[in-house]
Amino acid sequence: MYRYNPDDLALIRERAAQFRAQVARWRSGVLSDSEFRPLRLQNGLYVQRHAPMLRVAVPYGMISAAQLRKLASISRRYDKSYGHFTTRHNLQLNWVRIEDAPDILDELTEVEMHAIQTSGNCIRNVTTDPFAGIAPDEAMDPRPLAEILRQWSAMHPEFAFLPRKIKIAISGSVEDRTLGWYHDVGLRLDGKDSGQATFAVIVGGGLGRTPLRGQIIRQHLPWRHLLSYLEAIVRVFNLHGRRDNPYKARLKILVQRLGLAEFSRQVETEWAHLKDGPATLTEAGYQRIAAHFCSPEYRQGAASAARLAEQKAAHPEFARWLSRAVHPHKMPGYAAVTLSLKAPGQAPGDITAAQMESVAALADAFSFGEARIAHEQNLVLADVEQGRLFELWQTARKEALATPNVGLLTDMICCPGGDFCDLANARSVAVARAIQTRFADFETLFDLGEISLNISGCVNACGHHHVGNIGILGVDRQGEEFYQITLGGRQGSAARVGKVIGPAVPAAHVADVVASILAVYRRERRPEESFLHTFERIGSAPFKPCLRAANATQRTETAV
Repeated sequence: MYRYNPDDLALIRERAAQFRAQVARWRSGVLSDSEFRPLRLQNGLYVQRHAPMLRVAVPYGMISAAQLRKLASISRRYDKSYGHFTTRHNLQLNWVRIEDAPDILDELTEVEMHAIQTSGNCIRNVTTDPFAGIAPDEAMDPRPLAEILRQWSAMHPEFAFLPRKIKIAISGSVEDRTLGWYHDVGLRLDGKDSGQATFAVIVGGGLGRTPLRGQIIRQHLPWRHLLSYLEAIVRVFNLHGRRDNPYKARLKILVQRLGLAEFSRQVETEWAHLKDGPATLTEAGYQRIAAHFCSPEYRQGAASAARLAEQKAAHPEFARWLSRAVHPHKMPGYAAVTLSLKAPGQAPGDITAAQMESVAALADAFSFGEARIAHEQNLVLADVEQGRLFELWQTARKEALATPNVGLLTDMICCPGGDFCDLANARSVAVARAIQTRFADFETLFDLGEISLNISGCVNACGHHHVGNIGILGVDRQGEEFYQITLGGRQGSAARVGKVIGPAVPAAHVADVVASILAVYRRERRPEESFLHTFERIGSAPFKPCLRAANATQRTETAV
């Protein structure tokens, strides 16, 4: 992974010292709360429902064992001994004190970490594929370019106060595992021109209160021009984006308002002044960064198929875990392994300090000292010898990191919701736990097959409910928590938004509704047919009575 040079270290240390002075001025009354707000947001510090929250950046999802140990130590000393991984490769600490934030930032610099631009109206943390560099379907490792984008966007003076935030995802694989269609800017490798990688540029995607799938603004953009073309996009956004209404300020709204043709015209006009200028990437510059992402020293003949077969036969639980948590690797004899953060009773995406230390130990022992954060709020060990999978499983399950539900119903994406966030209308985590309890039986989960279920506590859609096969959105109805259900959403290269199938249902009945929906699926499905394929074939009509029944039950209970 990328290692900071002296200039990188000086930058984050100076920024931490600057914020320490800003906090001191705020505490002394020199800075008002309103004056301090943009300064703390620039350093990832929010004020939530019960306490401040610090969001720590994990650029493009790569994290070292040393960094995990430092985060564990920080969570014990300054928080409540746990953190929460988000869908965008960040770790949130939900109980910090503002007064302690400068000390935390100082400690983060010791392991080359920071919280810069994890909030505020700026270019946010760049995300990519958790299997980058090892995926069999990968045509180009996107991590060097993701690091170049990070360096370009970090504290870019022209883009420090944009109309709203900009989120960028980059993918180099056949299958999109970055949700690129629903980012402000998605970059997807689309071929090679004279042997040089080219990218399709997608703009105007996003979820939230106005979910919109992005549109391709340019195809076959040579990689050398990524920075200058992105700069042109952000300049047009900075010039025309609305600042009077935060709900109408995202890039997707500007693209819709101008139309793709006019937005593209303005971007091309701006790019004409930037193309082939100082922002043009060079082969030497790229190779300097790419050198940090060389393949580790893989062992040849690392796997024993016969031994693995014996272990599967002797240990059915291991076989079950192997079928869900282990993924193909481009190097023969190796595999990528997902460590599930969705154990029964665990808030999805939460990780204790003890678990952070356990993952660090597993990374050191099994995966060259590195881990990845997945969009689905799990962790990935990217380089595990197949011959050591049984040993890894035995160790991981002792720390509740080997739940065999990856890609199944209880592998939920879930925002912190109303338990923490003051924007939320409803408690996402409580709903997640009710569903976990209802579907705790692994035989049932495996029978249901692959189903993505995503939960958001409000229309900001931090839980990405729009693109879940089953989506659950918390809404407020006269002070009571209700939940809207969508079906048919999907991630991947054919990503799309699901359909609302009826009126919102009360909190107490959400798990029942999910059970009813899945009962319809089991009744209607054909052999080997997934939930999504069944929904696409039969449509929403057979599922709508599930919601009507829940609301009828609620009315009866209220009357009694």
